[in-house]
Amino acid sequence: MITGGKSLVSSSPAFSNDGKKLLVCTGSTVSVFSTSTGMQITELEGHSARVTSVIVVPVAAPASKILCYCWTSSLDGTIRYWDFSLPELIKKVDVQLPVQSMVIPYLSTPSVESNEKPSNSYAFVSIEDKQHKVLHGQIRMVNLTKSSVVGGPLAETQNPERMVVSSSGEFFGIRNGRKLHVWKVPTKDFKYDEVKKIKLHHTKNLTALAFHPTERLVAGGDATGRILIWRGFGKRNFTQNERLFSRGKVRNEEERPGVRDDDDADSCSTWHWHPTEVKFLSFSSDGAYLYSGGREGVLVVWQLDTGKKKFLPRIGSALLYFKDSPDPSFSSISCADNQIHLLKMPSMEILMSIAGIKVQVYERNYHPDDDVTMVVSLVALSIDGSKMGTVEVKLPEEGIGGLVSLKFWTSESRSGEYTLSTVIYEPHSDAGISALAFHPTRSMAVSSSYRGDFKIWFRNYETQLKDQELQKSGWRCQSVGSYKKRPLTAAAFSTDGSVLAVAAEAVITLWNPDTNVLVAVIGETLMPIVTLSFIGKSEYLVSVSRGSKPQLSVWSMSKLSMSWSYKLLSEAVTCTTDSLHFAVLGIIPKSDEITLQDRDGVILLFDAEDPIPVATWSVKKAKGGGLGFVQSNPSLHDEKSTEGRAPSLMLVYINGDHEYVIFNPYSREEHDAITNLREPQLPLEESERFGYASIYGELPAFNLKKEPIAFPFVPSDKPWETVFSGSSHVLPPLTNLCSAFLASLLEKRTSVEQ
Repeated sequence: MITGGKSLVSSSPAFSNDGKKLLVCTGSTVSVFSTSTGMQITELEGHSARVTSVIVVPVAAPASKILCYCWTSSLDGTIRYWDFSLPELIKKVDVQLPVQSMVIPYLSTPSVESNEKPSNSYAFVSIEDKQHKVLHGQIRMVNLTKSSVVGGPLAETQNPERMVVSSSGEFFGIRNGRKLHVWKVPTKDFKYDEVKKIKLHHTKNLTALAFHPTERLVAGGDATGRILIWRGFGKRNFTQNERLFSRGKVRNEEERPGVRDDDDADSCSTWHWHPTEVKFLSFSSDGAYLYSGGREGVLVVWQLDTGKKKFLPRIGSALLYFKDSPDPSFSSISCADNQIHLLKMPSMEILMSIAGIKVQVYERNYHPDDDVTMVVSLVALSIDGSKMGTVEVKLPEEGIGGLVSLKFWTSESRSGEYTLSTVIYEPHSDAGISALAFHPTRSMAVSSSYRGDFKIWFRNYETQLKDQELQKSGWRCQSVGSYKKRPLTAAAFSTDGSVLAVAAEAVITLWNPDTNVLVAVIGETLMPIVTLSFIGKSEYLVSVSRGSKPQLSVWSMSKLSMSWSYKLLSEAVTCTTDSLHFAVLGIIPKSDEITLQDRDGVILLFDAEDPIPVATWSVKKAKGGGLGFVQSNPSLHDEKSTEGRAPSLMLVYINGDHEYVIFNPYSREEHDAITNLREPQLPLEESERFGYASIYGELPAFNLKKEPIAFPFVPSDKPWETVFSGSSHVLPPLTNLCSAFLASLLEKRTSVEQ
């Protein structure tokens, strides 16, 4: 089993005390990377939901830098204490509330030589609970020593954004719309009612904040790119001798330049360079510089005393987080393209990058924009991966314009980089493209449109001289087809490429792709078909319909009729190329009473000739997910299949958050691991029963091997219209035909007692 695809930039990373390790939140785990090689060393596993914060416990003495302890928070409602050198879980604090962000003031590792009684450690957490709006956005205080929540909410915010704590641990803050909330924690062993708060106001929404390491100074960035610096904040409300300040009058605005209303600050200055939203702010360890980054992808270094600045441009995407290392020679910066760059300081040269999964279909130069103007609506790959097709839709501006373009790309290697071969603007006039698929063996592709036509494209490899100029090869339209002017919603080639299937709403049409001749038409489904796929080299074809009556159907091309079907909302379907097996990713309805650890989807492995699934797996984040079969490399797999040989095919599942798992679908040993995706395991019987319940509904217990089950075929309201469909040699007996036909003509009368 292989997993990956997790986001490396969902939360801010953290350096170890010696700067040799970088701790990164990756889904429900924390991955530990080496800063010298960029390779993953180990992983902290235990959380059952996304990890939102990781905080390394600092040490006081230089000799203690080898100590490796950290705290983590998660949306699973727990806070955990780890030794990430082993790795080993030391302590678990059950908050019972989903934690979006966490800060720990006065955090330090207790000295072994000290005889003092260790004081209580406290954490402040922001709660993300959209199901319970009363709790959503609350700031709560947690006693980590006693594993308990202390008191009620300290504040309620619009959104549980990321909290920031000062390096001294005396202050922590959170942005809340146009306000900046700052709390003061008076002593290391404080009480709940001793925590005080002030608010600093601004005219725009604040998007970032940072505390100066030594001075009473806080910086905030806003949505327009401005940076505000409040100096001397909290002197009036945070001082120990408040009576002296209460006797005097508040200084007027001339004595407090830039300070709005009655904010508790000496002054507020503004810097402006970023053209778009400021994503992060961070002070250097000595407090002499301020680092800022925005959506334009430029790192700016400000000299705090003079306001002078220097830049690190063209990083490639929007910047999210900046983290200083205990080793002053380097730092890290997290980018929106799922990469973390290690920078050499102070030159800011990129030493190495830790990259996650990413897909880019645009020019290399990154140009941020507040509005999305281009959408990639479809992506298709050839079987060998050498060709790729994309459908790009340029959104209309002010109701005018809008352009659909079809692009073909080629790749000469397995590096994952594609070069643009051909651009076709408006291939189906002004209509949207519903499907795009490649021929399995030739340089041929098909695209279908909602306007009612499909086009077969082929690649011309020949180069010709025209007017003494060399004409490059490219993709050209070979033929055009349509069916009764119906919108075409799906298309697919057969495994050998001899048949082209095109869905005309609820009807499946079969074509010869070479001659563009209609071969046959298969009967209708209940709703328009959105996906078509041929199952291996067999005669079977699978279709997916959505809408008010979703349906998964398997068709026989030899009989030109439906073999079996399910009433199932399918998100994705994939078929093998050399067997009768195919896999479906189904969505479990929210109204379904059956729940299993908040899973919203199920993967079902079928044999085309049998409506009973071969295997099932319940999964999370199925909405927006996908499936695919890939060829297996036997040298990379130690496990054997049930037949004692290495698996030839592996199944890939990628969820809505782009996290993927590659596994052997025929291995029962991997069943629990795939079903739970690195979460607490459940019995195999429960997962299978849940998978069947999502299809059949509530059923009594049964034995799969001994008790055959009739599959729930969707009957027609007018059986006489379909009872004669198909070839004559496969029709039912005449007695069955007559009884079904006569029964449909009879009108049932309700008896009335007199």
